[in-house]
Amino acid sequence: MLSFADRLLHFLATFPAPPLLPDEVVAFNPYQDATVANLMAQFGQKFYTGHRPRVALLGINPGRFGAGRTGVAFTDPATLAAVCGIPNELPQHPELSSQFVYRVVAELGGPAAFYQDFYLGSLYPLVLLRHGKNYNYYDSKTLTTALEPDIRRSLQRQVEELGLARTAAVCLGRRNGLLFEKLNQELKLFDTIRVLDHPRYLMQYKRRELPTHVAHYVDVLAACRNQAQE
Repeated sequence: MLSFADRLLHFLATFPAPPLLPDEVVAFNPYQDATVANLMAQFGQKFYTGHRPRVALLGINPGRFGAGRTGVAFTDPATLAAVCGIPNELPQHPELSSQFVYRVVAELGGPAAFYQDFYLGSLYPLVLLRHGKNYNYYDSKTLTTALEPDIRRSLQRQVEELGLARTAAVCLGRRNGLLFEKLNQELKLFDTIRVLDHPRYLMQYKRRELPTHVAHYVDVLAACRNQAQE
């Protein structure tokens, strides 16, 4: 049986980019780059070991400076090196989402403990750019409509191929939750979806209440983990 890490890298590397998207949006698969694939493989071999069903935390789609460079969701190059212990020579561009997520990771015991119970990913696994800048799949209705079949396939493949826990999943981002919950009602993949404010939103607009939001994340994630282990 393939390890969780091997199954994850196969899913990421083989997910096809659409040939054409509306609104001048382009999608690309960062895992077809040798450096990104190698970093993700190192991360997976270190943290995604064993076969325990992990609780999914799914964001929107990866950004070009986070997972687009490191291969690891919500993990910028500096965090990959300093916190996860995987050195790299990438530009050390700090990402707000990564900073928030790893405060939560620290509260849950650090990366080694966290990634045994949780899987960080995205509803849509490819980087989306418009005029060279990060773009979200929901930033235009025409784009959402065009990508919805691929997002449906992505969600179903992640659950089935990775063997994720089905008792509960965590959605990162309120607008992301609209499509996530719709697809879950259709596909019946998870018993419960807990929707949380997106890390970047909290870092940008709610920084003064950050300890409260970190604590809320920790409570929700711990409850989902306990539910999966019952």
